[in-house]
Amino acid sequence: MPQLRIAAVLALAILLQLSLRKVWPPLVFIDFPLVVVVYVALQREAWQALITGTLAGLVVDAASGGVIGSGGFSKTLTAYVIFFAATRVNLENPLLRIPILAAAAALDAGVYVGLHRLLGQPLTMPVVQTIAYRIIGTTIIGTLTILMLDNLLSDKARQRRQFADRRRVARRSSGIPKRR
Repeated sequence: MPQLRIAAVLALAILLQLSLRKVWPPLVFIDFPLVVVVYVALQREAWQALITGTLAGLVVDAASGGVIGSGGFSKTLTAYVIFFAATRVNLENPLLRIPILAAAAALDAGVYVGLHRLLGQPLTMPVVQTIAYRIIGTTIIGTLTILMLDNLLSDKARQRRQFADRRRVARRSSGIPKRR
């Protein structure tokens, strides 16, 4: 069942990526599928992260009219690097996810721009400006999105909320009055 939830969230992220750029052009710099790929890679599921990265990149490439495969390769490579880092270092802290997301956005944008340059494809904006805007936009919106995904999809978050409710009830029902 978690694969179906991830597939649904990935489909929603791809729809947001493709539709929001038509509403307001600066929203093109927020990479919603990359956020989902980073979230799946942080869960330490290697195959799910790689398949999610490949599918997200290929679908966005095919729908946006870019070089097919460059987004798939960049997101797959990013998923692998994040997965590798998550297996070596404990990245469960929500504050650590902010620099991880910024590094993932920088790696994805750098590989994407590098592949376009290698294949001789023109870019619509300057390279530094494209990478900087992608890092800023994806990090800000992605941080909030990862927190939301963690609350919606993670069994650990559900378990933490359950124990927090039990602790609150236990604190309220202490029947021993304190002396002053």
